[in-house]
Amino acid sequence: MKITSAEFVCSNTEVAKCPGEPLPEYAFIGRSNVGKSSLINMLTERKSLAKTSGRPGKTQLINHFIINKDWFLVDLPGYGYARTSKKQKARFQKLIDKYFTQRTQLLAAFLLVDIRHDPQPIDLDFMEWLNGKSIPFSLVFTKADKLKPGAREHAVKSYQEKMKVRGWVEMPPYFITSSSKNLGREELLAYIGGVNRAFRESGKG
Repeated sequence: MKITSAEFVCSNTEVAKCPGEPLPEYAFIGRSNVGKSSLINMLTERKSLAKTSGRPGKTQLINHFIINKDWFLVDLPGYGYARTSKKQKARFQKLIDKYFTQRTQLLAAFLLVDIRHDPQPIDLDFMEWLNGKSIPFSLVFTKADKLKPGAREHAVKSYQEKMKVRGWVEMPPYFITSSSKNLGREELLAYIGGVNRAFRESGKG
C-alpha cells in the first residue's frame, strides 16, 4: 500500500464524538514509551503527524488520522505508566474499553510491545481482554534495531511460550518493526491493505 495522504482529523475524550464516517478503522495501542508515535510517523512517512515526546503517558486522547481519504488510523492513549494517578488510569481504561466495545468501524487493533523486554503481564492481560471481546489484533514488536536478528527471534519465541502458558494455541499475526530503520513498514501496510480489500469485497464497505 502506498500512502499518498495522511491528515489529522480530531482528538476526543469521548467515543461518541469520534468520526462517524463508515470507513475502516485501525487502532494502535501499547504501554507508554513503547514508540507508538514514532511508529505512526514511520508508517505514514510524516515526521510529526503523531506528536512524539520524551515524557511517557503524553497521549491522553483518542486521536484520529485519515489515511488516503480511505481509512482511519487511531492513536490511543498508552497504558501502564507508573506516574499516572489511579484516577487517571481508571479514566484511560474506561475510555479504551468504550472505544473497543463501541466503535463498529474498527477492523483490527495493533498492540505494540518493546521487543527488548520480556513479556509483561499488563500486555498479556490486554491481549486476553481483546480476545475475550472478539477484537482481531496483531502484535507489533517495536525498536527492533536495538537487537541483532538472532535476539529478535528469541524475543518472539519468548512471547510464543508465555502465550502458550496462558492457553493460547497460536500467536496472532505479528510484525517486527523499527521506526528509525523503516523495518516492517511494507509488511504492516500490506496487511492493512489486505484487510481493507476483504472488508470491501464483503460488501460492508
